[in-house]
Amino acid sequence: MNKAAASDTVSIIAANLPYLRRYARALTGSQETGDNYAAATLEAILADAATLAGEMPAKVALFHAFHTVWGTAGAPLGEPDTRLSGRAQDHMAALTPNTREALMLHAIEGFSFAEIGQIMATDAEEAAELVAIAKREMASSIAGSVLIIEDEAIIAMDIETIVMEMGHRVTGIAPTRRAAVDLASRERPDLILADIQLADNSSGIDAVNDILAQFDDIPVIFITAFPERLLTGKRPEPAFLITKPYVEDQVRSAVSQAMFFSSTETLVA
Repeated sequence: MNKAAASDTVSIIAANLPYLRRYARALTGSQETGDNYAAATLEAILADAATLAGEMPAKVALFHAFHTVWGTAGAPLGEPDTRLSGRAQDHMAALTPNTREALMLHAIEGFSFAEIGQIMATDAEEAAELVAIAKREMASSIAGSVLIIEDEAIIAMDIETIVMEMGHRVTGIAPTRRAAVDLASRERPDLILADIQLADNSSGIDAVNDILAQFDDIPVIFITAFPERLLTGKRPEPAFLITKPYVEDQVRSAVSQAMFFSSTETLVA
């Protein structure tokens, strides 16, 4: 590999690695296992730079390489990070094969059906069908209560509308850490959607940690313009992370997955 090619490969990997790690983490149910397969993917690419030099767009090729490595290993799941991860793995066994991967690639990572077909070694039509099946299976009749931690009123109202249209109930909207903890203390939510940077310069991460100190089995979705603050690899990372600006389908997909996989006793069918 010449220096120019090596430099291009490194740049491509650096730009897209956080998103590959996010995907691998959610897919395997384990940060450690996800990181291991992301690392194995990088090793394969560095051993053969042609992996990223074909006709596929660079990011598509990177995710395709991951799927090749992960699939060759038998598409394993990791040891669950938490009780929620364990529940998620139990539920994944009942899903139609390949549907969750396709849904995550489309709704969370933003790939088109044609790109998903390239990543998963199928075609665009099959990819679209897999996504449709996943939506039917995961956005089922499960409904629960949702706490929204967001300081921008317009965004908070938009998220509230999406969540309520899905059949869930919003327990409240908190613009600050203190307000979030107070709302959660008054009524335990089944799901938390949280921004990171809040109105009074408090942290949504701290708010979530305070709440989880009281209730340690609530699934959390972070919706943030600063994903790099959570995708560092230096601490446990969330399974569900949406980057602003988001689209409605991303929120719907993440909420459906979080509700479906957590399946806590307080959820009402």
